[in-house]
Formats: sequence, structure tokens, C-alpha cells
Amino acid sequence: MGEFRFEQDLVRALLRDQHPDLAELELRDVDGGWDNQQWRLGPDLAVRMPRTERAPDLLRMEQKWLPVLAGRLPLPTPVPVRTAEPSELFEHTWTVARWVEGDPADHAPITRADSAEVLAGFLNALHRPAPADAPANPARGIPMAAMRHDFDGWFTVIARDPNAKAAREILEQAVAAPVWDGPPLWLHGDLHPANVVVRDGMLAGVIDFGELCAGDPATDLAAAWVLLPEGAASRFFDAYEHADEATVARARGWAVWRALALIGIGRNGRLGLPGGKPTWEPAGHATLDRVLA
Repeated sequence: MGEFRFEQDLVRALLRDQHPDLAELELRDVDGGWDNQQWRLGPDLAVRMPRTERAPDLLRMEQKWLPVLAGRLPLPTPVPVRTAEPSELFEHTWTVARWVEGDPADHAPITRADSAEVLAGFLNALHRPAPADAPANPARGIPMAAMRHDFDGWFTVIARDPNAKAAREILEQAVAAPVWDGPPLWLHGDLHPANVVVRDGMLAGVIDFGELCAGDPATDLAAAWVLLPEGAASRFFDAYEHADEATVARARGWAVWRALALIGIGRNGRLGLPGGKPTWEPAGHATLDRVLA
């Protein structure tokens, strides 16, 4: 399944087929989305349809686990309220979820420093021991040493940046830090600006749980630099309370990894290449500046 856009007529037909009580609600296109295309349905709902090869499995995982977790999370999330099975109209599952009001942070960055406590409260609630059957992820919640062979490739996007050496040193410190020795904790796994929403400069919701998994919380704690305004990271860790020096070192490494990914995908967008997101490049550079400050 390649990445492309579905039309509203298909969405309307699918609703009439499986959820006819929702079929006449207003349907509006929504910009953004990576694995799933999204529409706003009426005032309170969203339709999410998979459009990449891996998206149906991610959506199934989200359908299974997000309702289990959402009740304890202090921020709005797109918890599924209806699921749909493959049919003659569409060969994959799709979801009707709660709409999370706000602007994505790659368009409207978080500017309020007190979002640090909001983010810490969210992650404190999420980061609980996960059951044995919780999903694993080959690139989230794992020791950074397992990804070391990719470092050179990541750094091509900032090859001429004078801060490249300092950024690599942070990654090496993350590799050298003691690994997580606690139980695997629930992780969002993909906390970057396009996956949170903002209202009036404040973190107001967390979306896209397609990378939900269990492992080392440092992956999520990188959000202290990826999402929050400059200078708010220490305030975040004071509120989170459970991160020791080694965990912070690993989190800084994950923040560099995330910055490089954002810069690379953003650059592709600026150059008009497939899969690029131009708003991600400035978000990536801002992340790198904050983690190096």
C-alpha cells in the first residue's frame, strides 16, 4: 500500500456501510498524517484510515491498547470509539476515534514553560510497567547501542553543521550510560511535534499512538527537548522525578536521534521529495539547539 490520499466519497461510503448512524455527520479533510489519513467527523470524532504498508498493523495495535491506557492519561488522546473490519469497499481495518482539539506543534510550537509539568504528568501516568504481551518495537525503548551502526547515516543531514561533533558526543554518552534495568514501561514511542497538539501555547493533547510499545522510558523523555521551549527541560525532569542521571543521558541521546530524523524528513519536504514534511526541519533544528544548550 503506497502513501496516497483517499477521497471523502470513500469515507462516506464506508461509514454508511459499517457505522450508518455516523454517516451524515459533517466530514472535513485534515492536513498531516503519516501512516494514516485523517478526517474530522462532526464536532467530536475523527476517521483514520491506513495508507502505508505498515499502517494496518499499527492501527490494530492502537485499537487494542489505547482504550486500556486512555482512562488514566491526563491529556486528551484519540481513543478509538468504533472500529471497522475489512470489506469489499476497503481491504483494511480503519477507526473512528475521539477528535483531539488543537494545532499540531510542528505548526504551532509549545511556548508556555508550564507545559513542562503537563508533559511530566502525562508521562508519569503512562510510564507504568507493561504486561508481557505489550508490543515491542525494534527502534523504540531499546538500548541505543543497538542503533550505533546507523549513526554515520543519521549525521549526513548535518554534515556541515558546526554542532555535529557535539551532537555525536551526546549520542556516544547515551550509548555509554548504564542501560535501563527496570521493567519494560509503557511508552508512546513517537513524541515529536506532529504528534502533539497545542492550544494557546500550551500542550493540550497527545495523538498518534501507532508506535505504542514497552521499554526504556528514555525514548519518551527525549520530549523534554523535542517538544518543550528552551530552558524547560530541567523543569520537566524536576516534575517527572523518576529519571536518574543515566536516564537523562539516554534521553538526551534519543533527543539527538529525533532531531536528526526531523531535519532529514523536513529537508526532503523542502526539496519536494516523497514523504517529506517541510515543517519538520525547523522543529528538528530547534530540538538540536535545545539539547546542545
